[in-house]
Amino acid sequence: MDQLVSVDRRELLKSTSGLLCGWVVAGTPLAWIAAGRAWAVDLTVLTSLEGSTLMTMARTIAPHDKLDDAAYALVVSAVDSDAGKDTNLRETIKDSLATLGASFATNPESERVAALQKIESSAFFQSMRVKTLQVLYANPIAYAHFGYEGEAFSKGGYLLRGFDDLRWLPEVPAEDSGPLPNGA
Repeated sequence: MDQLVSVDRRELLKSTSGLLCGWVVAGTPLAWIAAGRAWAVDLTVLTSLEGSTLMTMARTIAPHDKLDDAAYALVVSAVDSDAGKDTNLRETIKDSLATLGASFATNPESERVAALQKIESSAFFQSMRVKTLQVLYANPIAYAHFGYEGEAFSKGGYLLRGFDDLRWLPEVPAEDSGPLPNGA
């Protein structure tokens, strides 16, 4: 019988030059983005080490322990794409990542937060923060993770289509919920 070889995720990232690798669980929204069970983001101008540092930076800026790495990889892909179009941005990213150090991605969270606090007023950090928020929370992986079902206007609106189906909120007693609109 074949034996499974245990590979540390960081070692895998280091060994795949220019590529961020991970797994896609069948049935998740990412399954329609990438064919098959494996997903990959081709990095055009950044190295794998820079990509993993950016992914860790995005995870530190917007930490969601159970959110799949694929959602954060989309942030890295967007940053890499932007860096490919702008030489000055590429140099800023490379210089700023060098300032964070090669061990940033493996440091404990408290050290990563402290390192980011030192550069939080920099243009690099601010642009990375904005890019993380824009890309991370505007993709189907995050939608599925947070329970966002998408816009409802084209489906008749929220009132009769699950506006109150959030499982993380307590049930409101009927006497406190107010009047129902006509037809409901």
